[in-house]
Amino acid sequence: MDSSFLLTILCDRLLRVTRSVTLPDVVAAIVAVWALRGAFRSARRSFKTTKLRGPPRTDLVFGAAKQIFESSDAGAIYEAWAKEYGVVYEVPTTLGGKKIMLTDPKALTHYYARETRTYVQTEFARFFLQHHFGRGILWSQGEDHKRQRKSLTPAFSQAAIRNLTPIFYSSAHKTKSAWEAMIDAGDGDVTIIELTDRFRLDSVGLAGFSHDFGSLVGKPTSITEIFDTVGSSSKQSAVNVGLLLLSQVFPLLEYVPTPRTKLLCEMQRIMEDISKDLLTRTKREKEEGVLDGKEDKSIIGVLVKANDADSPNHLTHEEVLAQMKVLLVAGYETTSVTMTWALLELAWNPNIQSKLRRELLAFGEEPTYGQQQHSLPYLDAVLHETLRVHPAVTEFDRVAAEDDIIPLSEPVVTQSGEVVNSISVARGTQIGISASCINRSTETWGADAKVFRPERWLEEGGIPRKAQDIQAYRHLLTFADGPRTCLGKGFAMAEFKAVMSVLVKNFVFETRDGPNTRVELGRGMLPRPRIVGEEGTNVPLRVRRYEG
Repeated sequence: MDSSFLLTILCDRLLRVTRSVTLPDVVAAIVAVWALRGAFRSARRSFKTTKLRGPPRTDLVFGAAKQIFESSDAGAIYEAWAKEYGVVYEVPTTLGGKKIMLTDPKALTHYYARETRTYVQTEFARFFLQHHFGRGILWSQGEDHKRQRKSLTPAFSQAAIRNLTPIFYSSAHKTKSAWEAMIDAGDGDVTIIELTDRFRLDSVGLAGFSHDFGSLVGKPTSITEIFDTVGSSSKQSAVNVGLLLLSQVFPLLEYVPTPRTKLLCEMQRIMEDISKDLLTRTKREKEEGVLDGKEDKSIIGVLVKANDADSPNHLTHEEVLAQMKVLLVAGYETTSVTMTWALLELAWNPNIQSKLRRELLAFGEEPTYGQQQHSLPYLDAVLHETLRVHPAVTEFDRVAAEDDIIPLSEPVVTQSGEVVNSISVARGTQIGISASCINRSTETWGADAKVFRPERWLEEGGIPRKAQDIQAYRHLLTFADGPRTCLGKGFAMAEFKAVMSVLVKNFVFETRDGPNTRVELGRGMLPRPRIVGEEGTNVPLRVRRYEG
């Protein structure tokens, strides 16, 4: 029997098998391969990763993920688990998954020193970021992230922020004028003002992209409408929550057309159109000599320069658009959450509000950027206490890209009862850090950790020794740390100080329903405060002019 005859028989049999295969057979095979792959990886992680104690799996499908997602204070839950199980512990997640939570200072220092190399974005995070924002700085990793960050850094230097400070003041004064008009139009000296993010959008537009969205003067734009819609769609159905949690295991579920995903896609489309228009306009003005080099240090100017073919840290056209979309959302959302919390805290704490106002009035003139940093200590303390108690981004999740050993500053007890001073982490292990837990931990910040008390930043010994072991900016994880620490933190803090100095000097804030006003977390792009009973993320305050 010659070889050609054998080959003919083999091909014939293979064709018959192929013809008998149906679509369900193909799907079943793919699922089987995926399951075997997942089982192998899970077995390897289980074998090589230290088996830590942690809360039991009370939900067979979601583990503790749904409890955390729906909690109004996830940080408190994580803190309670840390007290019970130790400074590192294991949390059950969706579909049998597990996540190691770090609260130990030494472990955190080790982790952040290796971020973007050993600890990288989860598969879901990268899928979500690419799908909705593009391959920008939040999506990128390793050398790609280093290149993108280096290209953006000049826009966030101290010199650049110093030049932007007058824009922050301009937006703050527009807000002041709008509020005064609302008070004058009311029946008395006090009016209810719903805190909105409109001044944030105008400020980001002007400071970052030299574009006035005009939202403070009521100019309707697609971006203000979509941001308002995202903010007002804070209640999610059980189905939407379930799909969101399942998508962290199966990222392709982000394509399922739910109200949430439709809204995010619409936001992405609008931001893409606006970013293209702004970029085209800036390039045209640069070619026509209108800019005359004035915008080289602005965000849009830096991006245009990085897009040049001969730039040492070249960004592609798609990367430039991705940066613009990320900066629009991040600049709009994170600082607005922080400012809303700050005004709420001042309304709840009239003594703190009065003390801050006295410092600002005594200073007299409008503080420059340099004076903001060094001449107004109580304003600085209020800012950092707000950042401590109310981090805008409450949790960070990563996955180990390689095996690692994480050292600990204090021992923990494993599932087997062994006491260890370090833990082994296998490639593929999920790692979580709760900024809200660590920033407000009584173990780290003392017995009054939950109290909003700016004085701790001014008192000798006000920052406990254990808090000082946190190596991040001002011992807070609000801006994360390491290679992915928030690039725009200086921008955000300068804007906060400018806006607060104008508003607190000119207005008195009180909670609408008195000291017992109840606040819960709503969900826009980020968790944000909402007065109980209000739609969306509305935060109405009683506001009156300060008469002296």
